[in-house]
Amino acid sequence: MAGPTRAVVADDSHFMRSVISDILAEGGIDVVAQAKNGREAVDAVVEHEPDVVTMDVEMPEMNGIEATERIMAERPTPVLMLSAHTDENADVTFEALDKGAVDFFTKPGGEVSMEMSRLKDQLVDIVVSVASVEVGGRTRRPRRPTQGGGGASTVESASYATNPTLVIGSSTGGPKMVEQVLSDLPSSADLRILVVQHMPEGFTGRFAERIDARSGYDVREATDGARIGGGEALVAAGDYHMEIKNYRNGRLRVKLTQDEPVNSVRPAVDVTMETAADVIDDTLVGVILTGMGEDGADGIRRIKAAGGRTIAQDEATSAVYGMPKRAVETGCVDSVLPIDDIASGILDTIRTEVTS
Repeated sequence: MAGPTRAVVADDSHFMRSVISDILAEGGIDVVAQAKNGREAVDAVVEHEPDVVTMDVEMPEMNGIEATERIMAERPTPVLMLSAHTDENADVTFEALDKGAVDFFTKPGGEVSMEMSRLKDQLVDIVVSVASVEVGGRTRRPRRPTQGGGGASTVESASYATNPTLVIGSSTGGPKMVEQVLSDLPSSADLRILVVQHMPEGFTGRFAERIDARSGYDVREATDGARIGGGEALVAAGDYHMEIKNYRNGRLRVKLTQDEPVNSVRPAVDVTMETAADVIDDTLVGVILTGMGEDGADGIRRIKAAGGRTIAQDEATSAVYGMPKRAVETGCVDSVLPIDDIASGILDTIRTEVTS
């Protein structure tokens, strides 16, 4: 029988190391070592071979990014970044994800001990989820070329449905997956794309900028009343639900609300998917990617009931097979695909027959 999750806690603040370690221990996680800088974190990982590392971003001698890169090279281990809630730290945190970190959790400000106490269940849950992620050893299948990938159609006769809308939902491990899917989608598909990634305020704007730079779509963070048409995408803003308010002539408008969290999260995938199903009368596709919890399952039901098509990421390529699993269990998912085939799967749902 497997023992408790084993963790290394790295933070340059003695107080934060103690608070985080206590929370994890109370949650049944065995903290096998603490580190006050990145160098100590790397050494602790090599010595103790933990299941997971909680990594502060800014530390002396070696910061969290360098330490993550070293860990991935020397002994690949799931890393959860603990980031302060600032724009600068948002940039650095995404860089850490590029170096191999699985996900991040924002450290509270103000009365740290009180806020950490409030967030302790979330922290324990995400540490356990991140610990289960395979890193470093997974061999990925070669990508199947996407028809029209990279924004230039490789098949001249490819034709897509008029005014298609795509709603993507994801959580733990999702940022890199969302980036990949959007970078694989050709602008010629003329999709209207709505992305709901469980991510705190202050990070979603940077996330949108990253996707914008990596895809053929015009991607921005959602604002209240924002409108998009074909070739454009909105990323739900942190701490706001994104509802589809209306849809006319191929353009949709969103409304941001701070209504109560749904599935314990805000933004919630269900809110965006359910309102899309209610409002959009053209081609609609719902996709659920990696993440913990059950957010998106009801949204998938609604999209399917409205005549839309639905896709879920498979277990083998999901960092955390929680949200996709719950979606599949509804019986309303049309296709379960590895991440490398998600974009092709989306295009298959909106492709129309071309007669010569």
